[in-house]
Amino acid sequence: MSLNTRLLFALLGFPLLVYAMMAFLFVFHADATGRAVLEERLVSTAELLAPSLGEAMADGDSQRLESLAGKLLEQRHLRAVTLFDEQGNRLLVMGTSLPPPARLHAPETTTIAMEDDLWRVQVPLTSESLSGRGRTNNGWLEAEMDIRTLVLERYKLIASLSLGGMLLGLLLFLIAFAISRYVTRPIEEASQALYRLSRGDDRLQITPANPIELRQLAQHINRLAEYFQHARRNMQSQIEQATSELQESMETIEEQNIKLDLAHRSALRANAVKSEFLANMSHEIRTPLNGIIGFCRLLGRSSLDSRQKEWLDHVRRACDNLLMLVNDVLDFSKLEADRLTLEEVDVDIVALVDEVIGLHAPEAQRKQLNLVAMVYDDVPTPLCGDPLRIHQVLNNLLGNALKFTNEGDVIVRVMLDNQEGQHVVLHISVSDTGIGLSDEHQQQLFSAFSQAEPSHSRQFGGSGLGLSICRQLIQRMGGEIGVESELGRGSTFSFTLPLLAHQADERPPELVLDNPIVRLHEPHLPTRNVLEHLLERWGARPVSFIDAGNEALLMISLEHDDFDGERKGYWQNIIAQTPCPVIILANTTSFDLPHWDLPHGGDLLCKPFTRAQLVTMVRRLLQPTVLPAGQEPNPLELANKPAQGAPLTLLIVDDNTANRELLKAMLESSTLRIVLAASGREALEFARQHTADMVLMDIRMPDMNGIETTKALRRVNGSWARCPIIAVTAHVLNNERQQWLSEGLDDVLIKPINDVQLQQLMQRFLGITPAPGHQDITPTSTEADTPPATPEPLAEPMALPSALPAVDLTLGTRLAGGKTSLAKQQLVRLIDSLEEHERQMRKAFQADELNELLDWVHGLNGASRYCGAPELALLVETLETRLRTSGLRHVDTLLEELYAAMTRLAQYRDGLLE
Repeated sequence: MSLNTRLLFALLGFPLLVYAMMAFLFVFHADATGRAVLEERLVSTAELLAPSLGEAMADGDSQRLESLAGKLLEQRHLRAVTLFDEQGNRLLVMGTSLPPPARLHAPETTTIAMEDDLWRVQVPLTSESLSGRGRTNNGWLEAEMDIRTLVLERYKLIASLSLGGMLLGLLLFLIAFAISRYVTRPIEEASQALYRLSRGDDRLQITPANPIELRQLAQHINRLAEYFQHARRNMQSQIEQATSELQESMETIEEQNIKLDLAHRSALRANAVKSEFLANMSHEIRTPLNGIIGFCRLLGRSSLDSRQKEWLDHVRRACDNLLMLVNDVLDFSKLEADRLTLEEVDVDIVALVDEVIGLHAPEAQRKQLNLVAMVYDDVPTPLCGDPLRIHQVLNNLLGNALKFTNEGDVIVRVMLDNQEGQHVVLHISVSDTGIGLSDEHQQQLFSAFSQAEPSHSRQFGGSGLGLSICRQLIQRMGGEIGVESELGRGSTFSFTLPLLAHQADERPPELVLDNPIVRLHEPHLPTRNVLEHLLERWGARPVSFIDAGNEALLMISLEHDDFDGERKGYWQNIIAQTPCPVIILANTTSFDLPHWDLPHGGDLLCKPFTRAQLVTMVRRLLQPTVLPAGQEPNPLELANKPAQGAPLTLLIVDDNTANRELLKAMLESSTLRIVLAASGREALEFARQHTADMVLMDIRMPDMNGIETTKALRRVNGSWARCPIIAVTAHVLNNERQQWLSEGLDDVLIKPINDVQLQQLMQRFLGITPAPGHQDITPTSTEADTPPATPEPLAEPMALPSALPAVDLTLGTRLAGGKTSLAKQQLVRLIDSLEEHERQMRKAFQADELNELLDWVHGLNGASRYCGAPELALLVETLETRLRTSGLRHVDTLLEELYAAMTRLAQYRDGLLE
């Protein structure tokens, strides 16, 4: 509300309010006074004439009565006069009278009745009695008065007062308006002046008003305008000076920008050179590394004493660490250069975690650590993401946890953090009970080339790049990574992982059981919780170890101390007394297990185990298939529900006959049914009619290669989509291995495959544990003592990189599973194929056909891996590595050395046939 309005309200409203209150009181008082005066006059007049009327009524003088009543009627506002005798009969009525109310007797005193606009006055009429003893009641007088004139007079008074109020209000409004203009006009002028000052107009002067307050306000505003004028002049001069200095600075900055642009271009060229240098150097480093690793493998197959084997292990570990460092530097450089691309393919979290657990199982077994994986049931499947990068992050975190933990456990947890529509956020953590981290070390942990302690690099190895790469990968995938740790109490690394869930659904149970009782002994609490949960999820009823009786399966977890002495005898006695199959869970490798007698059936399962291994073993022991006599098992039903002791189907896909036959010979057993396929198309024909429990897939095959065949098999049906498919190849680079795993393969094996690798593979994917005491297959006495065929001495065409023999029958026998005859057959098949290989390789090299040359070299590499031809195996592996990293450059010498080695090997053919 403005000041002008407030003044108007103050000068106009208050006087009018007082006037209205006084007018109301005056009207009320005037009305009350008029009524009282009228009532008093009416009563007094009636009482004054009452005696005369009474005498005239007693004398019966009607003329006199009319005369007296007429005098009374002359009174103002009187409407009618009526005379009644003592019986209530009307004697005289003058004026306009309303019907009187019924009355039984005359009033004794003067009464007045007020009814709306009419007053009735009744006065008794008396006269002296004849006896002189008092007055006699002769009747009564009733006079009616109309008081509407009083209401009319009141309204007239109200109208007069209202008119006076209006005149007073008009007068007050004029006075108030004049006063407000006198007061507010200087204030409005001051406000307008301040507004002009705010708009930058400081050239103004206000004329001071008469009141001292307004005069002071005008003077202050004038001073403010003068101050603004002075400030504007100063600012203008400062702006001119700053503009001059800025022009000089802009010229300097322009020169600096030119220099920075030149430096930026130089840095980009240097970065490109660095990236190219890193890529080239990684390939150049990998080439001799592969050669060194190849030499180490070949040396490991020869006869070495314990000290030489120890030295060879040191060399192999150093090569592995160097190769890991090269891979980390490459990944780090890709992330820094923003050249890393993420894939979006279907991801099975359970299978991915199980794969990572399987890779680190040997280290956990060596340290006697409990390695446990917990994938919660609410995690949907399948999800869409980059399995290769998720695998890389989990592999790094789990490797660090095992590296820095000497006792206790390492637990991997995968749980659902949030799900909105088709977007899923997983929370994945890796906890350990290792050495822990201080607060200071946690702050710098994810920086490149940094470790918690400088001594860790020497003690535990590593480059300090792993966690930095993990952090950048997780951020690229939209998540966050962090650590919670306490020095000496262990650490928990956790990260969030946003993934897509286009067709994801709740994971169905892998196994459906008919409520069997499973008696469980597991001292490690997290492992016991996992086992109890999985068994309940599959429909079993787990009970504690002390609740013996009516169990369908006994599961016991044994430590290393339970493998010998009295403890072994105690557990063997428990097993013998249990009338059901027994599963022994042992935190060790299958080759360190002693022999256990399982009279009622059962199997051994090494920890850490995968969910697939546990499912396979529990299904085999609790869901046996009983067939009628003479009925053959259905291959599909056999694959889906294998009977106890029934063979598992293993499909071998390889275009090389020698490789297929050798793998078959190495894997043949009562628990495996081997199916051979010479091409990807044969494998697909088999898959459309049958199922398999595992596939060994060669990568380089004509028509359909191993990757294409794997993708086609995955699309056949749900059983093939879950079937483990293992790549078997003679040569693979690290980036190729990661690419193959992301395209559907479950693992990659490098030829030659020995028995240890095969047994670990069977245990990991099929849950088959080798029988103790048969880990190392050696040739029989007659076969082992057979000396290798020795050809006539040959002149070497050039200096060889090593003094490896062309034929090593002892090595070939070991590779052939201890069968000397098979080793000789493999060598003969290899020699028979050398002529065609050499012809095709020469043709491809002369035509500069790199891919065709690689195919033939890779085929020869795979064939030589299973034979006792160490010289040829080393040369062809080195040649394939050189071709993959450097192309056709600088391979002339290697090709000539390879042709010479093929010639030397061919001269042994006749000796091998004897």
